[in-house]
Amino acid sequence: MSDRPYQVCTRCIMDTTDAEITFDEHGVCNHCQYFETGLKPNWFPNDQGKKMLREMIDQVRREGKGKKYDCIIGLSGGVDSSYLAAKVAEWGLRPLAVHVDGGWNSELAVKNIEMMTEKLGLDLATYVVDWEEMRDLQLAFLRSNVANQDVPQDHAFFAALYNFAAKEGIKYVISGSNYATESILPVSWGYDPMDIKHVTSIHKIYGTRKLRKFPTVNFFKFHIYYPRILGMTVLRPLNLMHYNKDEAIEYLEKNYGWRYYGGKHYESRWTRFFQAHYLPTKFGYDKRRAHLSSLVVADAMSREQALQEMKKQLYTDNELAEDKAFVAKKLGITVGELEEFIAQPIKHYTDYPHNQDKVRQMEKVFAFYRHTAYQLKNRFHQVATRLKLAN
Repeated sequence: MSDRPYQVCTRCIMDTTDAEITFDEHGVCNHCQYFETGLKPNWFPNDQGKKMLREMIDQVRREGKGKKYDCIIGLSGGVDSSYLAAKVAEWGLRPLAVHVDGGWNSELAVKNIEMMTEKLGLDLATYVVDWEEMRDLQLAFLRSNVANQDVPQDHAFFAALYNFAAKEGIKYVISGSNYATESILPVSWGYDPMDIKHVTSIHKIYGTRKLRKFPTVNFFKFHIYYPRILGMTVLRPLNLMHYNKDEAIEYLEKNYGWRYYGGKHYESRWTRFFQAHYLPTKFGYDKRRAHLSSLVVADAMSREQALQEMKKQLYTDNELAEDKAFVAKKLGITVGELEEFIAQPIKHYTDYPHNQDKVRQMEKVFAFYRHTAYQLKNRFHQVATRLKLAN
């Protein structure tokens, strides 16, 4: 927890619960500033985006011609992935839909997945993570006392998705991530779930059994083999169109009988407990603040509306008691033991081995090669032009 004076952004509602937040002379935070300079120039909910989207769809179709699938999508039963699945089908693409069952699905999420794939006529590949291994890794992360307790789920999801893509020879991964609803998320509130060194280090210290079946992706595959050798590319079409979550929910409910589950990423029982109780209680992080701030900077909600939303309870007493009992039973521990985990002193991800420095070095190397290639290309064109003029 930071000892700095409390301050909240004058534009969005991000505050000093983000230990790394900064403010300019007008009280506007760095997240808002980055949205304007780093993200908004790459966000096209307009006619230009429509043109770029058509080109993207044509490219996926063209390069997937003759294959069973021309792209792959992850399907959780949530708003973003369900809406994206509907649009991908509407665009005439042929996706393989992948769902990773990490053991925490709500019944509503399962029904949404079944309903969407059936009505859209999509092939669905489901990977069921070995529960005893997931449980052991989940408990290891609880014992580690780090902030991002969604790492076991998230790593399994993306590892399985990319493994399916590689197996099927699918180049394009269609992602539902978007700037309209999730442009702001403080780095200080978590850590990269794809850092396999971080995952295995925590498990080695606190786990009790080997992870023989748990889906993982190592550093080489994730950063080099998949993107640079196989050429796998992540596409984010929701950034090339108007996207409003309330409108998406209405569309899904009206056309597919899809049902909402009550909060961002709450399609997972664990994520609901993690975001609505573990993080606010143990770390003081309320993820609604980031989610709502994303809507504010995207002009989908006023700052005043966001502040009013923050006044609502995360849980009723009955709901919290019910989720505590469910999570504890699922993990094979008592509610008292679960509460003891939450009460233990917090730790930072850097308290454990990680690959962050390695990733930064790799990015510097690739940036150097890109710059060198650009200079060589320009030099080649200059020489070619001079030779042409000389002749």
